[in-house]
Order: sequence, then structure tokens, then C-alpha cells
Amino acid sequence: MITKQGVEPKELAFDIDGVVADTMAVFVGLAHSRYGLTYLSKEHMTCYDLYKCLDLEREIIDDLICLTLDDEHTLQIPAIPMAPDVLTELAEHGPLRFVTARIWPDSIIRWLQQTLPQVTPESIQVIATGAPEAKLQVLKELGVHYFVEDRLETCHFLDRAGIQPLLYDQPWNRVANEYPRFGTWLQLRQAILPENGTNHEIAAGGY
Repeated sequence: MITKQGVEPKELAFDIDGVVADTMAVFVGLAHSRYGLTYLSKEHMTCYDLYKCLDLEREIIDDLICLTLDDEHTLQIPAIPMAPDVLTELAEHGPLRFVTARIWPDSIIRWLQQTLPQVTPESIQVIATGAPEAKLQVLKELGVHYFVEDRLETCHFLDRAGIQPLLYDQPWNRVANEYPRFGTWLQLRQAILPENGTNHEIAAGGY
């Protein structure tokens, strides 16, 4: 358990897809409109590897992933509720830093800028690593101690390297684990933003 007077912004960074951006909502919408898979919901995504948990042909999954992450559809992704509000508030304390496994950062940078209109572009830093495993070195170089992530496998290797994962709850990470888990951005705000001189507890495995 970690008890802190909030988290210093310079110690904190965020993943984007599945944490700030509800990317899989677009995936599901495309599955409905393009392939008529109207039964499909995010709740069917019980693991991060969609090829293992969705009973769909590989070609269909490939097509849906490519469409979801292209420039056009990236800009259509809804934000996860309250993420823009909390990030805008957090930006008052220091720059916002995002580390994503996307290969190309341009469209997600534009998405962040349109999603956070009250935050100056200079206060938004995005680093695209191209692979989840490459996040570790970037986070070390940034001096990050806390990383908000939705992929359990990434949490595992960050934890082993001494970086505290803050797990954002999604259907694909709902297995028993020791990481602090947050089901909403309001809960996350209460842990990371110092306010009223109150100590906030980041408790392993809890909301």
C-alpha cells in the first residue's frame, strides 16, 4: 500500500488507449456496422490478445484493429468519462506525459489536443514506443514512478523494474493481481491529485 499526499506530476505518466481514450468502443462500433456483429461488446474482450478471446476470423480482427487505429477513426474515439476533466485539472500542476505503444503518434496527439482544449499543446507530451515492452526505458528516462495502464502484462514488467502501475479497470484485465485498480477517473483523481491536505491511499487491488 502506498500512502501519499497525491502524486507529483513529474512522477506520473499515462497510457492513452484504454485509459484516456475509449478505443475499443470504436472497435465495437465498427464490428457492428462493417460486419453486422451486433452482439459484440467490450465485455467479450476478456483478454488483451483479441485473437484469443474473440471468436472471429483473424482477418476480421486485423481489419477492425487497423480501422480503429487509423487517422480517421482515431479522431472519432470517445474519451473515457471524466478523463478530460481530471487531466485538465492535473495540467495546472505540470505537463501531462503520455507513453503509448502506438507506432505513429500524430493522430493521437491531435486527438488529445481536441479532447483537452483548455490544455496548451506545449503541456502535452506524447511518446510513441511502437511496442508495450519499449515503454519501460522511456519511463525510466522520464523519471516516472507511477504509470496508469490497462494492460496487465505491461504492469508486470513495470512493477519488476520499480515503477508503480496504476491499473485502469477494463474487461481484459479483470483477474486477480496486486496492483492498485481504478474503475473511474474520479477514483483516480482522488489518488493522484493533492487536495485539502488529505492523505490519499493507493491500495493494492482496490478501487
